[in-house]
Amino acid sequence: MAIYEINNNNLSPVKSVPFSQEKESQIITEKNLDVIFGLEFIQTEYALSNFRIDTLAFDPQSNAFAIIEYKKNENFHVIDQGYAYLALMLSNKADFIIEYNDKMQSPLKKNDVDWSQSRVLFVSPSFTIYQKQAINFENLPIELWEIKRYSNNTLSYNKIRASQAVI
Repeated sequence: MAIYEINNNNLSPVKSVPFSQEKESQIITEKNLDVIFGLEFIQTEYALSNFRIDTLAFDPQSNAFAIIEYKKNENFHVIDQGYAYLALMLSNKADFIIEYNDKMQSPLKKNDVDWSQSRVLFVSPSFTIYQKQAINFENLPIELWEIKRYSNNTLSYNKIRASQAVI
């Protein structure tokens, strides 16, 4: 999709500016989690059981945790990484509650969380066709978000939508 800047009714192309490191997209996303995803920031680089989660967040609307992972470019291990992180979360509920309680103002109890609404979000400039097809399953707790940065200091987040539910 071409993007143009309007100047006196004249269009100038706006060029895409790639991120040099995934940390760049992580920093700006973490500072704006509430605006972009409606999430509360809990922790960056959260380590548990030989895993390192890029961003740990909480969704106050669904009362569920969200894990966000960033990729610099296409990566072939997104869906399996997402399931591994969901399994980690559901196997270590108390650790996630403790981390939340250490960082947030109001305490959270295990029964306050709707664990069935937990999800993993991947943020990357692009995804493979296989990953885009993999999210066609209904109620899949994994989301793909494409992030693009442009020369006019603009950023876009585009959620990849399932094209159809696989039965």
